[in-house]
Amino acid sequence: MFNANHLFRERFRAYLKETSRYIQYMLNGHTAIAILFFISAGAYYYQQILADLPADFPTAWLMAMFFSLVATYSPNQTFLKEADLVFILPAEHRMGVYFRNALLYSYIVQLYLVVLVLAALAPLYFTSFPAQTGSTYMLFVLVLLIIKAWNLIASWWMLKIRDKKSRLIDHFARFSVQLVLFYFFINGEHIYAAITTIILFGVFAYDFYLSNRQNVLAWDLLVEKDRMRMRSFYRLANMFTDVPHLKTQVKKRHALAFFLTRWLPFKQVKTYDYLYRITSVRSGDYFGMYVRLLIIGGVVLYYVPNQWMAILFGVLFLYLTGLQLMAMWRHHRTILWMDLYPVTKAVRKRSFITWLYQLMVIQIIIYALVFVLLTDITSMVMMLVGGVAFSILFVHGYVKNKLI
Repeated sequence: MFNANHLFRERFRAYLKETSRYIQYMLNGHTAIAILFFISAGAYYYQQILADLPADFPTAWLMAMFFSLVATYSPNQTFLKEADLVFILPAEHRMGVYFRNALLYSYIVQLYLVVLVLAALAPLYFTSFPAQTGSTYMLFVLVLLIIKAWNLIASWWMLKIRDKKSRLIDHFARFSVQLVLFYFFINGEHIYAAITTIILFGVFAYDFYLSNRQNVLAWDLLVEKDRMRMRSFYRLANMFTDVPHLKTQVKKRHALAFFLTRWLPFKQVKTYDYLYRITSVRSGDYFGMYVRLLIIGGVVLYYVPNQWMAILFGVLFLYLTGLQLMAMWRHHRTILWMDLYPVTKAVRKRSFITWLYQLMVIQIIIYALVFVLLTDITSMVMMLVGGVAFSILFVHGYVKNKLI
């Protein structure tokens, strides 16, 4: 006999078993050290910013924006699979308990975002509004939790709507109304906040109306949403360990690939030089990850006022880049025809190490140019010398021993 509650428990246990295995690799010692450093440095500079906070700082708007983002971002995770479109779809009328459990799980698992935002914004709030008490902030917590729940329900209603444009408009409408609502609420303008609350629940009521016009769930949309969510998780985990479930996406990028390979001589010993350059540009998310770390690191270096701390951040972003790009060594592990190459493994290792070192040197040069923009020549020289020294030690002292 079909039991929706039992099915949800099975799917939930399988999901936990699958994700916990990869999270253990993602939260290894290296990553934990980097996260701890970022949190410590961020907390220090956050305290410095609060000490010099101007009187006209738009605290209410900033808090309202973050509260609205957290409330509006309410994806529903159902653990549905493609086979359910055939085997479970006929029992949709008996899946009420399953979807209720899925909604409850989605709400609980997203509370970490609420906690993080509330904890991060509390010092800013009490600095800008010193007359307010902790009970007032706890009222914000309660309101945010309630609106978060309603957004999750509204998102579930809108999943019956196949038109993507309609879902985007609803998403934007809820975000905009909630932005104004939280602004009035934080500023203590309770009458305007009450009026905006009525408007917000009008949006929820309209979502409910649209949902009731649809007789059945868009099962294919639910399956696709879960598939894309797991794919995003696998892509993140793939930066730390092998993920067999991940299907590689290839992007052409003709111009960039041509630029990186045009200077390579047509020789047997350059086989892997060509392969790894093409791989870093076209396969997986190596190129996007490299560019993101490059940009974020450059922005951090530009705004960190302390010279030594900025250089330390530069070295840390070099470390993160090298650590993530190490996954490229295992990228072609399932391609058997590589064993037919008349090229030794020593040549392959040398090609990979050389390319990784070159990518890190490019990052060092760009970070040094950031100090040039700041007219800090001393820091530029220190970034170049320290970055190159770290890259040599990292590539030849750590990476080389890890390539098996």
